[in-house]
This record gives sequence, C-alpha cells and structure tokens, in this order.
Amino acid sequence: MSLDLVLSNLLTPPILFFALGMLATFVRSDLEIPPGMKKGLALYLLFSIGMRGGAELSSTSLSSATWVPLLAGVAASALLPCASFTFLRRRLAVSDAAAIAATYGSISAVTFATACAFLDDRHIGWSGSMVATMALMESPAILVATLLARRNGVVAPTRSDGHARGVLAESFSSGPVIVLLGSFVIGALAGRKGFASVEAFTHAPFKGVLCLFLLDMGMVAARGLGDLRRHGRMLLAFAILVPLAHAGLALGIARITGMSAGDALLLTVLMASASYIAVPAAMRMLLPESNPGIHLPMALAVTFPFNIALGLPLYLGVIEACWPGR
Repeated sequence: MSLDLVLSNLLTPPILFFALGMLATFVRSDLEIPPGMKKGLALYLLFSIGMRGGAELSSTSLSSATWVPLLAGVAASALLPCASFTFLRRRLAVSDAAAIAATYGSISAVTFATACAFLDDRHIGWSGSMVATMALMESPAILVATLLARRNGVVAPTRSDGHARGVLAESFSSGPVIVLLGSFVIGALAGRKGFASVEAFTHAPFKGVLCLFLLDMGMVAARGLGDLRRHGRMLLAFAILVPLAHAGLALGIARITGMSAGDALLLTVLMASASYIAVPAAMRMLLPESNPGIHLPMALAVTFPFNIALGLPLYLGVIEACWPGR
C-alpha cells in the first residue's frame, strides 16, 4: 500500500466530511442532521446501489463470477461468528460475546457504499452480483450467534417475536432491505436501457449524498468512543485486528476463485466490515441481556472509520500487488 493511495483516500470529500462530523462532536457543536433526513439519505444510497447493481447483473451471464461471491459471502457470514464467539466467551458475558460475534459476522451497507464510490473514483469496475451478496450476508451471522448463545446457557426470550425465524423474516421485510432488494430486482428487469433513464438521479448525486451521510456518521462515531474506552484495550484491538483477519481471508478467497479486482475489494470490505444497524436491532429482541454500549461503539467508532480511511487503500494495495494484470 503506497502512501499516495492512503493520502488520496483520506483527502476525498466523503472521508473529510466524516472527519468534520467527529470534529463537530469534539468541539460540542450544535450541528445536527434531522432524523427524517438521515433516513432519506440512507434510503437514497441503498436505492442507488440496488438499481446500479441490478442493471449491471442484467448484462452479465450466469457463471462462477456470479455465484462464487454469493456462496463465499453467505458461508463467511455463517462461519466467522463461531471463531469470534470462541475467543470472546471466556472474556465477556456469553450474551455480549454473541452480540460482538454477530456484529463482526454481519455487514455494513454504508461501508459497502463508500467502497463503491472508492472504486468508481479509480475507474475500477464491479459486478452487480456483489449487491446481492451484500443483501444475503446480513442475516446468517445474527442467527448463528444467537444459536451459539442459546447453546451456552442464554435463555431465549419468551415473546414469539424473539424467535430466529421471526427475526429472519423481519430482516428481509424491513424498509432498508426492501428498498435495496426491490431496487436491485427493478434494475435487473429494466436492464441498462431502463437504468439509463434514471442514471442522472442515481449516479450524479451519489457522492454528495454519501458526504452528508458520513457527516452524520462522524458525529455518531465520536460520541461512541467515550463509551468504548471504558471497556478496555482488548476490545479496541479486536475491532481492528479481527476485521483485518477477515479481510485477509476474503482476499485469499477472491484470489483463488479468480474474482475481478473490483469484486475482490467489495467482498473484502463486506467481510471486514461490522454491522451497526441490523445487529443492534436484532440483539434487542434475540439477546436483550447483551450490552449495546459494547458492540455498537466497536463497530461504529472503530471498525467503520478504520475501514473507510485506511482499510480501503490497504485492501486495494494488496489487490494491485497480487492480482494478475494489475
């Protein structure tokens, strides 16, 4: 990874707006993004990614390049929580170990969106199948981590909506997932010709919307740092080293299976990211004993900024060094 690549990423508007959000919190500014606008920004990003991914997939023949990332992503999301839980169960309460394992087995859609913009800035192509991969990687980690907690003595909630089947159904029927998957299907059905009719809306404003969204994420991340410090250095190290280990595994899978450079980076980012939206919501139902003051700041205040500021150029640097023809 070259210093120029790191600096060029750190000095891009999305990263600078994230830093501005953190600065605003540190100086106790009254800056605030209205809640309704936050939801609108998030839905636009998912809509844009879904439409583009579907349109890209419509012109791609079904082959190993399509289904290998899907299988690899789902398998990783189901298996990686087992390793994290095994490491954490002797250091934390079982429910907290399971919640962290789910957090680092699931994915961050905003990190994925930032990675897409990162690739577009460098004119590196990526395939629509990665959007489907992202959608399918969200739930397996939640279900596996919950099962691990149950097998280690955590009693299941008595309410019927706490069952894994209910959470799985809810995860696929929630608003953000409906927008992402719906846009993906519409983009695939409309094809490139149909996508061209909305491309001015889905493409041109994307970077600006991402900047505003990351401004808010910077403020939220800065507020979470204080909570995380109280839980010790081990969790801080975990929030960086485990994503790096997951990234190394993803790069190995991508290299062995012959994935393109763009798809390899996106799979790496997905496996290295951590969920700070879906998992906290699910843990509230499935593992109410878990402490969101631990797993939420780890994902949002440490792993997320690490990935978007340093992880992206690091992963791309490895790809440029190891991929044939790069």
